[in-house]
Amino acid sequence: MIFAPDTEVALRTVVNLINSAANGEEHLATVEQLDAFLEAEGFSGSRTRNAAELASIHELRTQLAEVWEADEDTAVATVNRLLREANALPQLIKHDGWDWHLHATTREAPLSDRMSTEAAMALVDIIRSKEMDRMLVCAAEDCDAVVLDLSRNRSKRYCDTGNCANRAHVAAYRARQAATTS
Repeated sequence: MIFAPDTEVALRTVVNLINSAANGEEHLATVEQLDAFLEAEGFSGSRTRNAAELASIHELRTQLAEVWEADEDTAVATVNRLLREANALPQLIKHDGWDWHLHATTREAPLSDRMSTEAAMALVDIIRSKEMDRMLVCAAEDCDAVVLDLSRNRSKRYCDTGNCANRAHVAAYRARQAATTS
C-alpha cells in the first residue's frame, strides 16, 4: 500500500469528482446527481441540498482539476489555501465503520469545506511523498479524464470513466495485424 486507506479513498473521490465533468459531459448537473455521487463515495455529514451547495462543489472540482496538472509549488499553494479557507483543524475520528482516521473539519461544516479539506489532506500526502507523478491524465487521445496511478509498477495510464484502455489495446492490435498483412 502506498498511502493510508482513508487517503486512497479521498484521492479516488477527487478523481471521481474531477471526472464527473470529463470529456465535455456533466454528471453533477443537479442536486440529485450530487446526492447520488456523495452516496456512492460514502460521504456523510450535513447538507443544504441547494443550488449554492452544488455550485460550490463545481468550483471545488475546477480547483482540484487545476491541481491535478499543476507543478508542485502551485499545488502546494492551492492545497494550503483550501485548508486555510476551510479552517482545517486535523483530528482523529472514528465513524461509519471506519477505524481511526483524520478529519480536519466537523460533520456540520459546509459540504464544500468538508470535501475540499478531505481532498487537500489527501493531496498533502501525495505532495510530501513526492508522488505527484501518479496524478495523470488519461493516455487516450480523445479523453481528458484524470487518472490516479496507485499501482506498484506505475503502469496505469487509462481512466476508469469508459473503455479507453480497451479501445487503445484494440487499436494497437489492429495496427499490428495490419502491419503483418501488408
